Amino acid sequence: MAAAQAGDAASYRVLLGEICAWLRCYYHRRLPPAMVDDAVQDALLAVHEKRHTYDAERPFVAWLDAIARYKWIDRLRAMTSHPAGAPRKHRPIADHGNAVSSASALEILLKDRKPAKADVVRPVELQRLGSKQASGRTGQTISRVKVTIHRGLERLSEMIQGRADAE
Repeated sequence: MAAAQAGDAASYRVLLGEICAWLRCYYHRRLPPAMVDDAVQDALLAVHEKRHTYDAERPFVAWLDAIARYKWIDRLRAMTSHPAGAPRKHRPIADHGNAVSSASALEILLKDRKPAKADVVRPVELQRLGSKQASGRTGQTISRVKVTIHRGLERLSEMIQGRADAE
């Protein structure tokens, strides 16, 4: 990157090729396959636009990882954003920004959970039912449903962080 910042076009082409391969691996583990190419392109564009901010005395991979992570979070937010006028059927649980918001990614993660927890989280988070409706379906009290959802999403967030840290 330092050579690219100095104007070496050949080094920059090689660097972009290596970054592209790294980003594909990064997003392949975090996003549905259909979204990987777009995420890679967004991140490459961000790298190009922000290349002047890279400090050659600091680790390059940490700088790249920060850009990739922010673009990943942007993708997750875009997948779960609601139209401005659409009413929400339930009140969101506070501070689950790192939890998987993607329905497909959440469904994959729910397969690894206990059926009792998954049966509560799935209707509220994927089918957008309220806690009262989930309570009626599961036979649990509304309070118990809310606690189960909170704990289930917290555990899913920990799982994701663990996978991201392992990479």
